[in-house]
Formats: sequence, structure tokens, C-alpha cells
Amino acid sequence: MDFDQDLNACAELVERGDPDRFRAAMAAPVAARVTLFPLYAFNVEISRAPWVTEEPLIAEMRLQWWADALAEIEGGGVVRRHEVVTPLAHVLDAEGARVLAAAVEARRADAAREDVADEAALDGYLADTGGALLWGAARALGSRQEARARAVGLRLARANWCLGAAELQRRGRRPFPRMEAAAVGALVARWQDDRADLDEAPSKPQRLAELCAWRAGAVLKAAAGDPASVMEGRIGGSEVGKRVSLALRAAGIGRVA
Repeated sequence: MDFDQDLNACAELVERGDPDRFRAAMAAPVAARVTLFPLYAFNVEISRAPWVTEEPLIAEMRLQWWADALAEIEGGGVVRRHEVVTPLAHVLDAEGARVLAAAVEARRADAAREDVADEAALDGYLADTGGALLWGAARALGSRQEARARAVGLRLARANWCLGAAELQRRGRRPFPRMEAAAVGALVARWQDDRADLDEAPSKPQRLAELCAWRAGAVLKAAAGDPASVMEGRIGGSEVGKRVSLALRAAGIGRVA
């Protein structure tokens, strides 16, 4: 299987498993997609690894497989043949592999079926998953705006956490430290107001990496205004609204969420 086939496999995986990031990648120039699709496919794989089995030990083994793959990329030697790992090795250097390793480590809490202990622990998890992924993507595209990338990634992860809270409950997880609607609303309102490290104007590669966060602000606003919708899985927005919002962001119009 050649690189183009691997890249197509990554794109198909992202399309099935992460439609929002798939749309964002497709809104980017073709050259950027070569970088984004392997990174986003990696994220799909580690995100679902803890959930494809009810056995925590097997879930842990699946995550360790990805940790070992990143270690091979970091080491610069022979890297295992895999439709995601192989193209990922083409877009990551050693430091990029170390950035993404934090996301794998954070997912071990999912494998262990751990509930959120407190707000600080939840934010740490979201920073190590969403923040690390967006910084890894931005860095691979040529950005050096780490603080901004991690802040936007955290903001997106917070929005996605709201979108996925009802499913987490269905799977037996407690997504928030306090599950009362008022407490959830207060937390999300703080998330919505937090714009630390977002004042710096994004460079071109940074802006491309941030396309995936095009609707984070709208999701957080909706969740803060109606926290019951978070717990009941009623937030998300219309498909038409999503496409229009992304088109405007790709054209450089509108504020980063």
C-alpha cells in the first residue's frame, strides 16, 4: 500500500469517526490535508480505543500499542507498518511525537473507566487531549504559536465534551464533577468566558490548524444557556449552519471560537 492509499484510508477513518474535523480538513488546502488527516485519524483511533471493549486491560493494551508507535516515531528508527502510523511518521518529528504522547497517556483514564474527580482534573484531561492534538497539528503545519494552539484546542475539547456528555452517561461515566444542571451551566459559562492566550493573531498555519474549532464558541454558548441540553444530548446545531460557519472561517471571516 502506498502513501496515497494510506492517506485516503486516514481520510475515510476521519470522515466516519470525526465528521467535524473531516470537514475542517477538507476546507483546508490540499497540501495541509496531507498533514491533518494522519493526525486526525490518530486521534480517532486513540479516542475509540478505550471504548471498543468492556475489558480495561484490553483497552489499556490498545492504548499502549499507540504509545509504542509514537515512541518508534520519536526514536527515528524503523516504524511499524500501519495505515495511520505510516503516514503519521511522515508528518511528525521527535518533538511532535512527544506532544501527541500526552494525549495517549490522558486516554488511560478512559480505559480505567475513571470518573472526573474535580474541575482541575477535567481541564487537565481536556488540555492533554484536545490541546495537545491542536498544538501537534499546528506545529506540523509550521506554526510556533504553542500557547494559542493549546488554548484553542482546550476550548474545542471543552465544547466536544459538552457534545459527548450524554453519550458518556449512557456508557456509565459521570462527565462532570457535579451533575446538577446549575453546576454544569456555571462550569460551562466559565469555559465560555475563558479566552486566555487567544488575543494573539493567528499565523496562516495556525489558522489552518484552528479550522477544526470553528463552532466551539457557539457550542459553549448554547451549553451555558441550556445546560439541560448538554445532559440530554440536544445540542449540536443544524447541518446547514455548520457548513456555512466553516465556509466563513475557511475564507478568513469571523472570529476564532
